Amino acid sequence: MSPQRQASGSTESVDNYLKAILYLGGPAESRVTIKALAERLAVAPASVTNMLQKLAGAAAPLVQYERHGGVQLSAAGKRRALEVVRHHRLIETFLYKVLDYPIEEVHDEAERLEHFISERFEERIAAKLGHPKIDPHGHSIPTLDGVMAAPESIALADVAREGTYRIESVSDRDAGNLRRIEACGITPGAMLRVRKSASPEAEAYRVSVGRSAKTFDLPRTMAQDVRVVRKEKR
Repeated sequence: MSPQRQASGSTESVDNYLKAILYLGGPAESRVTIKALAERLAVAPASVTNMLQKLAGAAAPLVQYERHGGVQLSAAGKRRALEVVRHHRLIETFLYKVLDYPIEEVHDEAERLEHFISERFEERIAAKLGHPKIDPHGHSIPTLDGVMAAPESIALADVAREGTYRIESVSDRDAGNLRRIEACGITPGAMLRVRKSASPEAEAYRVSVGRSAKTFDLPRTMAQDVRVVRKEKR
């Protein structure tokens, strides 16, 4: 991880851009469009362009930017993005497991704190938690040297076959959705039976959780926030 940095409003903004590019680029580190980045960050495309030009033109560029070709993280930008993600997910885990925060509140708290903790504080949190590999939402926590396991899952909204799936993770970006998903018993590690898969036009999936035979309809808007891995029959 990089040396401790002084946090500032500018640094927070830069961190948020780098995290968004990391997320949108995915494991393949695909180039990200201005439109996608603007939507993710809820800012105007012109503001995105201005920021990317600054990041690409810095003495140590954090991104590789082409006007009509989108943007990718540079090696330095990826290291920094993964550092912030590690801070975020360790803080979420600490808040949830040690301070008993409700699961739907840890994301926003971690968003505020991730830019400010020192490397020493990061190390103490990790040690206190036993060096966890996943956060409370099921997301992989990057290692100290900036390695993050690629997800093997797909979004439930992309499932086309009935069957049994293991819930890998749930999105933490929408607290309301997360609260509703948790109320359904949908949590990382639980088994989910898709009783009736949705067509592209359908608005819900018929599912059951665990060993329960009770089924319910899960709206597509919630299914988009759940990632699953198919359980193969033996």
